[in-house]
Amino acid sequence: MSTVVGVVEQVLVYPVKSAGGRSVPQAHVDADGLRGDRVHAVVDAVTGEPVRARTAPRLHEVAATGDVDADTAALSAVLGRPVRLAAPDAGPQGAAVHLVSRRAVELAATGEVPAGCSAEDPRANLVLTLHAADDERTWVGRELQVGEAVLRLTRLPKHCLGVYADVLRPGAVAVGDPVSLTGAEPARR
Repeated sequence: MSTVVGVVEQVLVYPVKSAGGRSVPQAHVDADGLRGDRVHAVVDAVTGEPVRARTAPRLHEVAATGDVDADTAALSAVLGRPVRLAAPDAGPQGAAVHLVSRRAVELAATGEVPAGCSAEDPRANLVLTLHAADDERTWVGRELQVGEAVLRLTRLPKHCLGVYADVLRPGAVAVGDPVSLTGAEPARR
């Protein structure tokens, strides 16, 4: 059994970790997430140390394009020092896909967030327009079909906006695709 709960409003890819992303009309969701998403990390060209948003918040100002040379030049200019792009560290990368509803983003913008949560940019891959006043955070443990892809909603991010998901079935996702909850609601503990 599946229930259509909304549509994909926006698809976002962040080619460089901690840099800004870009909106695309469609993307392919592989087992590890959206193709081309977070495939590079920023490294100081002199020291070889990773450059992260915690210590270089201006990283968010660059909307990475996925063109390594152009992104490297833009990041070096904004940061005021030479950097290079490298494969990200092999450690845990959060989740394959991050989804958030437009309603959650709008509520956060007005300061309406649960206690202990952040209203900062959630850096979501998929922004959803939901048909009802659903709260996507209540879907943890359920499956969601988005376009051709099927996702298992696994947990809430630290900032509490949206939900993280693992990929059960890869496939294409495009703006305007239906979003359907599948299967029964998980048992409450």
